Amino acid sequence: MSVTPLIRELEGLGELKRAEELQRQVWGRDDPPDNADLMLAIQHEGGLIAGAFHDGAMLGFLFAFPSAAPGVQHSHRLAVLPAARGLRLGLGLKWFQRRWCLDRGITHVRWTYDPLRAVNAGLNVAALGGVSNRYLIDYYGAMPGINAGLPSDRIMLDWHLQAPGVEARAADPDRAPPRPPEVARTVSIPADLDALMRRDPAAALQERLRLRASLTAAFAEGLQIADFDRDANAYLLAPRPDPKPDNNNTDMPQGTTS
Repeated sequence: MSVTPLIRELEGLGELKRAEELQRQVWGRDDPPDNADLMLAIQHEGGLIAGAFHDGAMLGFLFAFPSAAPGVQHSHRLAVLPAARGLRLGLGLKWFQRRWCLDRGITHVRWTYDPLRAVNAGLNVAALGGVSNRYLIDYYGAMPGINAGLPSDRIMLDWHLQAPGVEARAADPDRAPPRPPEVARTVSIPADLDALMRRDPAAALQERLRLRASLTAAFAEGLQIADFDRDANAYLLAPRPDPKPDNNNTDMPQGTTS
């Protein structure tokens, strides 16, 4: 299936209700979606709700809103229908978000994601150029749906929209950027977390705890996630430009992410 999607902001309560249903299809009926009324109110107050469409069908959506920090947006949800995965719709929605933010003077976007999921690491770190030095242990507590069965650990990703690595990726998304010059450590993750959870839940839990220990120790030493090696399924850690902890984390908790 080859498609050229139309990516644009959603318009009106009807399209927002379609985004509400799309969330149920992605995360399951047991995981409450962000409802259309809430998204409409946030959109009117400066939030971004965008969709990816093909032949009138909504295949993916993105939901983000302002944070308390000037020039910083919190990216809350990114979802693509299972049948449309592999079409790079998530990447397209994120580049649309970058252009939308820069047009409005927003230069920094933050969101959480599960660092044990290689697909998400490939998008958020390798493809988009996000970095992270904050590990959030069991951030949401017990979760339903596709996230059930493991502690809900997350990392807070920082996407600096005008960073050289991000600008290079935006200019040519198909060209691999150069590796960070000062890689101090690599930390591997499973190639397919969902398959591991189905096959051996105890092993998946051990992977969660191993990654938690590795990343919290690295962050405490002044390292950050600087890239992700998709071939090796491994994070590349490098020294942070500023080793001081970031105490300006005013983002709201993010719901389940893609």
